[in-house]
Amino acid sequence: MAGQLRGAARILGSWRSYCSKGQQEKVSVGFVEALKAVVGETNVSTAGVVLEQHGHDESMHKCSPPDAVVWPQNVEQVSRLAALCYNHRIPMIPFGTGTGLEGGVNAVKGGVCFNLTHMDRILDLNVEDFSVTVEPGVTRKALNSYLRDTGLWFPVDPGADASLCGMVATGASGTNAVRYGTMLENVVNLEVVLADGQILHTSGQGRRFQKSSAGYNLTELFVGSEGTLGLITTATLRLHGIPEATIAAVCAFPSIQAAVDSTVQIIQSGVPVARIEFLDDVMMDACNKYSGLTNAVTPTLFLEFHGSQQALEEQLQRAEEIVQQNGSSYFAWSKEPEERNRLWTARHNAWYATLALRPGCKGYSTDVCVPISRLPEIMVQAKKDLKAFGLTGALVGHVGDGNFHCILVFNSEDADEYGRVMGFVKQLGRTALAMHGTCTGEHGIGLGKRQLLKEEIGPVGIEIMKQIKSALDPKNLMNPGKVL
Repeated sequence: MAGQLRGAARILGSWRSYCSKGQQEKVSVGFVEALKAVVGETNVSTAGVVLEQHGHDESMHKCSPPDAVVWPQNVEQVSRLAALCYNHRIPMIPFGTGTGLEGGVNAVKGGVCFNLTHMDRILDLNVEDFSVTVEPGVTRKALNSYLRDTGLWFPVDPGADASLCGMVATGASGTNAVRYGTMLENVVNLEVVLADGQILHTSGQGRRFQKSSAGYNLTELFVGSEGTLGLITTATLRLHGIPEATIAAVCAFPSIQAAVDSTVQIIQSGVPVARIEFLDDVMMDACNKYSGLTNAVTPTLFLEFHGSQQALEEQLQRAEEIVQQNGSSYFAWSKEPEERNRLWTARHNAWYATLALRPGCKGYSTDVCVPISRLPEIMVQAKKDLKAFGLTGALVGHVGDGNFHCILVFNSEDADEYGRVMGFVKQLGRTALAMHGTCTGEHGIGLGKRQLLKEEIGPVGIEIMKQIKSALDPKNLMNPGKVL
């Protein structure tokens, strides 16, 4: 190792400043060789196709490729790479599965992309303590497959088979959040490599307690930080028991108002629903075509209940009474795993189903979240605004916690249509803020919502965020251009 570091130092002797008179330059050949000295030649790439692959996620934001991509194998290599970049003012951008929707991986100022997928070990499973520690290359599906015979599972489910540490970084949520919470409630401890290469354990090394009041909550500081404060290299997560029984249900409604009123009443009545998802008529039509469903093309709720057999029967009966009172014309349920999986697979593929409505076009998903009492009002208004702006879009969302998405499909080369999309997005975000909600429930700020963030938390909040950013990343090298 000492020999490699000396070699890297010699290589860097000829390295020239990353920025010259404020103008970005590509990293030098010498700096690339220094990266290879840390991780090996096969784990560094400057090939154009690789850079392009790592310069975008699944959002509408145009590709901004990094100057180099590295694949570290362990936290020690991440630390050394970070120190190398820090000492020479090279931006650092973390990359997992690339399934984000806010341009969070775009290298808007160039730099080095840290692809963390080779770090894919499940390090420490504690069944009795309901916790597990994973590296950033572990996805949620891989973890649940690993847990299959333990009686435990990790319920946070954003749809895509995302990296768990990436889900931490974006503060992800999903279909099960109404019962099990978001990533914020399910992260116990984090290992984070800071900008200068220091390694931080946010709750203390190896700790996995259920609660603590020990000083500032550093763990929650990094949940939702979007790679702007450090590189998350392990996450200790809270696990849950697999329910004894599960029932899924589908119910169709005459209107959005009736469907969302049912959602509010089910939650207010205390029914411990595990999932309650809304799909409007456009979304149901898209899912029928894309996933082979045969549901009515009307506003629809997908529900799921977890618990004992007796408890589920009571929950199902109460939910059916509520939806029928709101004019539901159809209520069907199933205990069969195959039917439940078919239903939720279609829901998880909603993004791709909507894109298929206009092949070759781009997609953009809004992400507002409001107090549940205001949900009917904002969703009905969003549907009206879609028509007013002349846009193709479908409403879908985790309505049990007030979070919904409008998935817009548009021609990104049409300046007029693009302008109408941006107008709709800003209007919807500001409507949510006016209802005491948030511009993003689970996707993060990334590139596109920075102005809305300013409006949401105000000048004092922004200034405090800037001070935190400056304290941990004084050179502004950690995923620059995002959030702030």
